[in-house]
Amino acid sequence: MSNKNIGVYLCRCGGNISDVVDVEKVADKISGMDDVTLTNIQDYLCSSAGQGQIEDDIKAGKINRVVIGSCSPKLHLETFRAMAQKAGINPILLEIVNIREQCSWVHEDKEEATRKATGLIIGAVLRMQRLESLKPLTKHLQNRALVVGGGITGITTALELANERDVILIEKEPYIGGHMIGLSKTFPTLDCSQCILTPKMFKFFLLRLLMIQTELKVQS
Repeated sequence: MSNKNIGVYLCRCGGNISDVVDVEKVADKISGMDDVTLTNIQDYLCSSAGQGQIEDDIKAGKINRVVIGSCSPKLHLETFRAMAQKAGINPILLEIVNIREQCSWVHEDKEEATRKATGLIIGAVLRMQRLESLKPLTKHLQNRALVVGGGITGITTALELANERDVILIEKEPYIGGHMIGLSKTFPTLDCSQCILTPKMFKFFLLRLLMIQTELKVQS
């Protein structure tokens, strides 16, 4: 017997969804799917009452996975996942399906909008049946950057990065400056190349976090 108890929650969104999508019909269709142990319809799932209903169902042991049919996940996914984690399930086991922007707001035909919303929810339930909990990994990363090429682009990039991290700049020639160093005038100010490069090169000596290595090539 499966231990995946999926709760499907549909939001009317104050009519923004339910005026076009028949959420009751969607719920009836979804309720017969494997592992779906609960379907619920709320006026505003993002409200304290709506979130509280999901949290109570998780804590009561009724469900351990959640599919929400509502507005865009860009708006509330992090909020709902934080609630799910607080209630005791892995946050990755909660998914939001966008049946507002992708269904009710782009379809005038109620039957077509309902059919599409049903299909999206079914897809999310099938995915939820196969999802496994994920645990965050913590690894120590060295805050260092390698810049390849000592032309004006490489020099500027290295200086920007060196404000926050160690930087190594490598150049295949014995000198830095690239093609620009040989120009008498540069666009658009018509300044000489040295007028632009010299202040940047001087900064290299002020930044202890930056290392320059010339006559080096990157080999694959």
